[in-house]
Amino acid sequence: MKFAKMHGAGNDFIVVDGLAEDLESLDLADLSRRMCDRHFGIGSDGLILVLPSRLAAFRMRMFNPDGSEAEMCGNGIRCFAKYVYDRALTLDTTISVETLAGVKDLKLSVEDRRVVRVRVDMGSPSFDPESLPVKAPAAQDGAARVQLRVGGRRLEGTCVSMGNPHCVVQVEDIDSFPVEKIGPLIENHRLFPRRTNVPFVQVLQRDHLRARVWERGAGETLACGTGACAAAVACALNGVSGRRAAVDLPGGRLEIEWTGDNRVLLDGPAVEVFTGEFPV
Repeated sequence: MKFAKMHGAGNDFIVVDGLAEDLESLDLADLSRRMCDRHFGIGSDGLILVLPSRLAAFRMRMFNPDGSEAEMCGNGIRCFAKYVYDRALTLDTTISVETLAGVKDLKLSVEDRRVVRVRVDMGSPSFDPESLPVKAPAAQDGAARVQLRVGGRRLEGTCVSMGNPHCVVQVEDIDSFPVEKIGPLIENHRLFPRRTNVPFVQVLQRDHLRARVWERGAGETLACGTGACAAAVACALNGVSGRRAAVDLPGGRLEIEWTGDNRVLLDGPAVEVFTGEFPV
């Protein structure tokens, strides 16, 4: 099976062209576990499949390294866009992509006939406890906030869905915070029936945030697009930042804007690292 290894701000993916490869007989969850393994496979934060769609130009499916399927991936969909444009599967610099979180509209920035950046309309954030889902009531401002006692700490989380669930936790010092310890405890907390992603965010200025994200099914990654969006939305909702912010993650910077018509725009890079073949 031919593949491309790509990354968006260090969040790396294996991309496979399902328009050309025969995927019908394959266990995709098992394939993702094998391909994403960093010791016995290619190694990545997820497997992305390019597929046909009846609703949009293309359809994206994304599997985590543990084999679970994600509803949406902000960094992954930018890599997806670069893959289809650079290989002339589309000639358009504005495309639509069907995901489990709905159809997303993308605007591609091209240099020398190659995509370098992509802006994604991530849609409207949701705070509805049932759709996240989270076992918590909604506050007067619509947000679902939870009080957590994990790892000997008391933390407050603001729950935001960007098509996939996030519990955003504001911290004083992102560098010293034990993300690898607290992240999985929140991910698997009883309040989250389908588990959750956990962005930890530090506010530097009203338009400048730093974040580290513990991703459901993947662990801490160098960047998480939906996590950066959720962090920016939660900070704006809580009044500690504005509605436009740069979010610095370990792998790079993403630009987030929560528009006046309740859309979240994500802008960031997309890079191809290498191509190869994997025995299936």
